Amino acid sequence: MEARRGIRNITSGLGNQILNMGLALIIPRLVLINLGSEVNGLTHSISSVFTYLTLLEAGVGKATTQALYKPLANDDKAAINGIMAATRKFYNRTGYIYLGILILFAAVYTLFVPTEIPAWIVFSVIMLTGASSVISYFVQGKYRVLMNTEGKGYILTDISSVQHLLASLAKIALLVWGFGIVEIQGMYLFFSVLQMIAIVYYVRKNYKWLDLKVEPDVQAISQRHYVLLHQVTGMIFNHTDTLLLTIMTNLKTVSVYSMYNTLYAVVNTALNTFSFSFSYAMGQIFHTDQKRFAKIHDVYELYNMSLTFSFICVLNLFILPFMTLYTSGVTDINYIDPYIPMLFTTYYLLSNGRASSGLVIDFAQHFQQTKWRAILETAINLTVSVVGIYFLGIYGALLGTVAALLYRANDMIIYANRLMKRSPWITYKRWLVNLAVFLGVTYAAKRILPEMHTLWSVIMWGVIACLIIIPVFMIVNSALEMKTARYAFELIKTARRKTAE
Repeated sequence: MEARRGIRNITSGLGNQILNMGLALIIPRLVLINLGSEVNGLTHSISSVFTYLTLLEAGVGKATTQALYKPLANDDKAAINGIMAATRKFYNRTGYIYLGILILFAAVYTLFVPTEIPAWIVFSVIMLTGASSVISYFVQGKYRVLMNTEGKGYILTDISSVQHLLASLAKIALLVWGFGIVEIQGMYLFFSVLQMIAIVYYVRKNYKWLDLKVEPDVQAISQRHYVLLHQVTGMIFNHTDTLLLTIMTNLKTVSVYSMYNTLYAVVNTALNTFSFSFSYAMGQIFHTDQKRFAKIHDVYELYNMSLTFSFICVLNLFILPFMTLYTSGVTDINYIDPYIPMLFTTYYLLSNGRASSGLVIDFAQHFQQTKWRAILETAINLTVSVVGIYFLGIYGALLGTVAALLYRANDMIIYANRLMKRSPWITYKRWLVNLAVFLGVTYAAKRILPEMHTLWSVIMWGVIACLIIIPVFMIVNSALEMKTARYAFELIKTARRKTAE
C-alpha cells in the first residue's frame, strides 16, 4: 500500500508539474504584455503576503500531521477522530481571524503601497484573492491534512490539476479578450470553490468513519505553538524578499524578482514532488522501526540531493537565454542580470539540500528544542536583507536569504545527524560530491552549448541537457555509495512487485 500510494503521488505530481510548466510559459508572458510589469508585480506582491497569512493554519496543520503518523500506522480510528476534531476546532477559529486580517490588509495595502494602479482595483484584487482561503479554513483545510498524512496527496493533486487547467485556460481567454485583473481574480475564486466542493465530496464518500463531533484531543496537537514559530520563520525565509522589495523599492523591481523566482519555484515544486511523495511513509516508519528508517533516510538524502543539484544545474544553464527571449518586447524595466541567477541558484541549493535533515527534526517533533535556532535564522535574514536592499537593491534581498541559509542549513545537518546518533560528515560528503559535479558539469556545458535565439531552441537544448545531466549526478552518487544504491534498488523492486499485485 505504501509503495502504491508513493508511486501514485509521484506520477500525479509529475503530471501536475508538466502542466504547470507548460502554463508557466504562457500566462506570465501574457500578463506582462497585456497588463504590464506593475500589475505583474502587484499580483506577486499580494501572493507573497497571503503566504504569510497561511501561517494562521500552519501551526495546527503541521502539528496535526506529526500527531497523525502513529495512529495512522496503527489504524487507530478513535485517536484519529480525536485529533481531527481538535484540528477542526482550530481551523474554524482561524477562519474568522483570517477574514478580519484580510479586510485590514486590503485597506492598509491600498492606502500605503505606492502604485499607479487605481485603489479600487488593488482592494478588489486582494479581497478576491483572499476569499478562497477564508472558505478553505471553514470547509476543507482539515481534510487536506488528513489525506496528505495518509498518503493520498495524489488525489488532492489530481483535483488541483483539473482546477488549475480550467482556471488557467479561462485566464488566458480573459487576457486575450482584454479583461482586467479584477475579472481574472474573480474567475479564479469561482474555480477554487469548485475544487473545495470536489474535496469535500471525496471525503464524505470515502471517510464515512470520520467523526469530527467526538471529544477533541487538544493535547495531541499541543506543540502547535512551537510548530507555528518554525512555520513563521520558514515563511520569512521564503517570502521576506518580495515583501521587503515591495516596501523598500517598487512593484517593477518585484516583478523582476518574481519572474526569476517563479522559474526556480517550478523546479523546486517538481523536486518536492519526488522528495515528499514518500515522506508520509517515512514519518510512520520513524515511529515504528528506527533501524529501517535510518536506511531509508540514507536513500532519501542521497537521491534527493542528486536531484536537487542536477535540476538546479540545468536551470542555471538555461535561465538567462530563456529570460532574454521570454521578456523581449517588455521595455518598462530590464529583466536580464547575470548575478540574479547566481544568487537564486545558491539560495535553492542550500534550501533543498537541507530537506532530509528537516524531515528528521519534524518526525522527532523537536519543535520546542529548536525554536531559538529558527528565530536566529529569521533575525539574520531580516537584518542582512534590510541593509542589503538599502545598498544593493534586489541583490541585497537574495544575499540576506543566503546568509540565513548558510547558518541554518549547517545547524539542521548537525542537529539531525545527532538525533540519528551518527556523524554529520555523512551528509557533508554528499554535499561536497554534488557540488564538485555541479561545478564540473556547468564548466563543461557552457563551453559546449551553442547560442540560442528562439524559445524552442532553449527548450530543446534544455531537454537534451536534462537527459544527460540528471543521469550523471545519479550515477556518480550511486557509484560512490554502492551500499545505499543497492538498498534503493531493493526498495524499487519491492515497490514494483507490490504495485503489480
